[in-house]
Amino acid sequence: MRETIDTWREAARRHALLPLRIFLGVTFIYAGLDKLTSDTFFTDSANGSLVQILHGSHDSAAIPGMIDLALKAPHGFGYAIALGELAVGLGTLVGLLGRVAATGGALISLSLWLTVSWSTTPYYYGNDLAYLMAWLPLVLAGAPTLSLDRRLRARREPAAVPGARTATATAAGVHGGPVRSAPPA
Repeated sequence: MRETIDTWREAARRHALLPLRIFLGVTFIYAGLDKLTSDTFFTDSANGSLVQILHGSHDSAAIPGMIDLALKAPHGFGYAIALGELAVGLGTLVGLLGRVAATGGALISLSLWLTVSWSTTPYYYGNDLAYLMAWLPLVLAGAPTLSLDRRLRARREPAAVPGARTATATAAGVHGGPVRSAPPA
């Protein structure tokens, strides 16, 4: 019984970040696709357009200069955000360049918090700060399980052969005989 509980705990520990990866990956894919397929996001004056959002949040942003920069080329900025969200979401979901994708997600969330949602009060009503904090464990840990990163790392590392004699084991006297740097031919 104790062994079963320990096995379950170990599996839960190994996969603890997986629900967060799935949530953030799907959410950012959806956000990117939603922007790219929107009828209004890339128009200049429609309700919900990027230009309207930028003008509406300019005076209350923590760093209005970021909004000024985006307003110089709002459509290019909008496409960069949408494609960035899509890339971050896909990378996070499949676990490819997990830390890089998470860092991208954190930077997108940070920029949105410092501009669009900075004036939200109380602060916990805004979601961009919460997304920023959700990205941080993935920035630190990457995508250690069920990921393309792990699969690629396993292909690069030599496979351990069960029962093979290692130089360390031989030197420790476990198997006796001389220390070998390679298995005998």
